[in-house]
Amino acid sequence: MIKKIAILLKIGRALAKSSTLDYFQELYRPNFIIRAFIKIFGFSSFRKKSLDSKSVGTRLAGALKKLGPTFIKLGQFLGTRPDIVGNDLAKELQSLQDDLPPFDMSIAKKTIKEEIGEEKFNQIKDLTQPIAAASIAQVHFAKINGEEYAIKILRPGIEKKFNEELDALMLFSSIIESILPRTRRLRLIEVVHLLKEITAIEMDLRFEGSAASELENNTISDPNFIVPKINWDFTSRRILTSQKVKGISIKDLNKIDELKIDKKKLAKDIIQNFLRQAVGDGFFHGDMHQGNLFVDKDGNIIPVDFGIMGRLDVNNRKYLAEILYGFIKRDYEKVADVHFVAGLVPQDQSRESFSQALRSIGEPIFGQSIKNISAGKLLAQLFEVTEQFNMATQPQLLLLQKTMVVVEGVARTLDEDANIWKISKPVLEGWLKQEVGPEAKFKQVVETTNKVIDRLPELPIMMDKASKALELLAAGTVASNNEIAKKFEYEKLKIKNQQNNIIIFILLVVISLLIIFN
Repeated sequence: MIKKIAILLKIGRALAKSSTLDYFQELYRPNFIIRAFIKIFGFSSFRKKSLDSKSVGTRLAGALKKLGPTFIKLGQFLGTRPDIVGNDLAKELQSLQDDLPPFDMSIAKKTIKEEIGEEKFNQIKDLTQPIAAASIAQVHFAKINGEEYAIKILRPGIEKKFNEELDALMLFSSIIESILPRTRRLRLIEVVHLLKEITAIEMDLRFEGSAASELENNTISDPNFIVPKINWDFTSRRILTSQKVKGISIKDLNKIDELKIDKKKLAKDIIQNFLRQAVGDGFFHGDMHQGNLFVDKDGNIIPVDFGIMGRLDVNNRKYLAEILYGFIKRDYEKVADVHFVAGLVPQDQSRESFSQALRSIGEPIFGQSIKNISAGKLLAQLFEVTEQFNMATQPQLLLLQKTMVVVEGVARTLDEDANIWKISKPVLEGWLKQEVGPEAKFKQVVETTNKVIDRLPELPIMMDKASKALELLAAGTVASNNEIAKKFEYEKLKIKNQQNNIIIFILLVVISLLIIFN
């Protein structure tokens, strides 16, 4: 508990020193007691500070970098949440770079040896110095049995550091939600919990390897998209070994021109392959910036770094496809209906008013020149109207929206006149026809009928269980069996206990000070 309080003090101090607390006070307008608490908590003066010429986003990004790897990740994540930090600040945080000095080669070699054993370690030849170093891991090149590979190695002690700091952030989020009820719709605790789940996966490199394998399997028939294969014999929890990419970075436009690769086609392929992953498979690369994308001499796109992946269930994929397609057709009533049917907007809200709000988003976008039209920005603006219509934040769609903005940005560097909607339309149209068209509905009816027929012998038992369930429901004793929900409820209970402990700690400090100074 003392360590968590120390981390909270460190966060408060960093925010106070960077003069960013005033920005959030303006955004959420807390009462005087809360403002006083923030000032004291951050050891900040009540007097107005003379701010330098740097923007609030630059100052906050600097503070997060000083706080360390966990907070760099948090900053990047907040860059996808304009509903929390405001639109301008979100844009500035999206440029927060995840780069740190590499750790020593002796530590890298020791980690590899400990993870895969002496015998396999001796098969690794020509291990290079780090070619890239980020907050969680660094990458080296090497040869194994004559083939070239990239070896990713976790930073020493990174798992413990992340867990401690994320637990403190969870507690910080609970305090914010307690003292600022307006922030509860943002689901801050849930957002930090999601960040914790994501980083836990990132810090077991076997998950990243399996994500790469799943993406490879999903995209095997997709045109011009190749995923590097994983060498599982040289992969473990703390190291990941994959084929070395034989291609050039997509940001190297001069070399792309030298190889006479069609940049317009490359831009189209990037957008369409991303949409096939997100809408078609429900599993997409969540970090498709220029540094993670390569192209070979044949124009094939080769992604790397599979630590951040997005997953959407069928309902969310339908929601996404129908919304984007509805905007393409400028059918705002249809888009509004999708929100209400999906339960994303409460039934007590006005469909007509919501449809009008959607039109206010769509029409200005379609009134712009082709090069300014963005599906990602449209989704960002869509999320901005959530508070007005009491629509709860959908964390599973935030990564998708952020990735879509990045993907469109990459495509526009290759072809500044790329028509995002024209490129997207055939993928969305084809998937909707396949999934929600007449053939799909007939197929769904047949499958449902077959399932019902198969389970007819179980009907008496099912009816008995249903009767018991209704009795429990009436008594108010039904509990959720969902594992994620259980974990989340456990986290909230733990946080409640921590809050109580902090209150007791503060009271003891106050009482001690009163005794000392009396």
